[in-house]
Amino acid sequence: MSVLLSDGRTIPIETHKIRIVQKVRLPPAAERLRAMEEAGYNTFLLRTRDIFIDMLTDSGTNAMSDNQLAAMMQADDAYAGSESFYRLADAVREVFGYEYLLPTHQGRAAEHLLAKVFVKPGDVVPMNYHFTTTKAHFELAGGKVLEIFTPEALQTQSECPFKGNLDLGRLDETIARYGPERISFVRMEATTNLLGGQPFSMENLRAVKQRLEGAGIPLVVDGSLISENAYFIRQREPGYENKSIREIIREMMALADICYLSGRKSCAVRGGFIATSNREYFDRIRPWLPVYEGFFTYGGMSSKEIEAMAVGVREMTELEVAGSSAEFVRYFVERLEAIGVPVVTPPGGLACHLDATRFLDHLPQAQYPAGALAAAVYIGSGIRGMERGTVSMDRDQEGRDVMSDLELLRLAVPRRVFTMSQIEYAVDRVGWLHRNRALVGGLEFYEEPPVLRFFAGKLKPLGDWGARLAEAFAREFGPAC
Repeated sequence: MSVLLSDGRTIPIETHKIRIVQKVRLPPAAERLRAMEEAGYNTFLLRTRDIFIDMLTDSGTNAMSDNQLAAMMQADDAYAGSESFYRLADAVREVFGYEYLLPTHQGRAAEHLLAKVFVKPGDVVPMNYHFTTTKAHFELAGGKVLEIFTPEALQTQSECPFKGNLDLGRLDETIARYGPERISFVRMEATTNLLGGQPFSMENLRAVKQRLEGAGIPLVVDGSLISENAYFIRQREPGYENKSIREIIREMMALADICYLSGRKSCAVRGGFIATSNREYFDRIRPWLPVYEGFFTYGGMSSKEIEAMAVGVREMTELEVAGSSAEFVRYFVERLEAIGVPVVTPPGGLACHLDATRFLDHLPQAQYPAGALAAAVYIGSGIRGMERGTVSMDRDQEGRDVMSDLELLRLAVPRRVFTMSQIEYAVDRVGWLHRNRALVGGLEFYEEPPVLRFFAGKLKPLGDWGARLAEAFAREFGPAC
């Protein structure tokens, strides 16, 4: 939540107490440079011992509550028929309103099962925007992802409150062109990760459902950040300002035929699931669960995770929990915007996103500006972020780079993990880098896997800009910083 101070400022305030801490270390710039070189200028390949503030992702890094940790102690470890599963099923029924539950070990496992059952060669899958693993699974099944986002989606400087909306006119054209028989389903992501964590509106979701219902096309919602999307609807959509997060989630889910999610985000626990009230869809997916995941009542999750998820599903409907990350992101974005750093606006869920195209406007897109910015932020601060640009795209069949619509550096703000002083440190160091941005050069690959290259690929700087950046930092702040 946020509070108004007597001087007129509004700041996010923690609605929790910190009772357990994990020690971190700030390595000096020379060490950071060596670590980045060893990692092939890929922040995924850094070791956590070399990281001061880890903003790589909010996936599996959110702080669990005391109630979640306590629930793990009552886990029923039975291979089949575990009572832990039934407690999770009750929570999903209570919060989401769905009758049938299929647990998976994480979100991409759910995507794999949906691809296996629904996506056929030659199919198309329209969506408000893709996520990396989503696109990989659907295309490996022979489908084609169609991104039918609105024009505002790619405007990094915007006041549009719902840049995650799906373009209804383009949806009509897609249905007319391909016909219902070639559309596996329409996927709506809450919130759109690669657009800067931007939400969709209830009005847009309802309009999408109306178009699909008559055509017999399923509506699938990726609810990994469902509580944040509900929080933004409550903040930004007229008529919802007095509704609870739980009421908004139930209304959203009543429009969807299937919801799947990674529990690592809104639920603050590792795991995932697919849920539906459609018996036909459930029966089609269910036989494949033990083939790829595990038995029906654990699906690749430990029983302890299942117990914690049952608590997390309920806790994510609390206003203070749903808004905890969103309010810190808002503060982070507004502080950077005030000092002239180019960021994605309006603030979204999960992270503060730097616009690398504007930040490093001297670099061509072929030199991976978002990847270069991720490396530069680490060298200049010890903060690990994640590239969300062309490095996160795979090459086409001819081996050519597929240029990303946006070049973003994601600085994730997991729930209840960081303090205000750490956010202020991040603001200061990113601001310093922006003032010294001319030092940052481009990158090129020297090791590159064929799929999801951003996870394991290695790059090298074009020139010695990494060393020059570290030297400039040490001159200003001292060699020990």
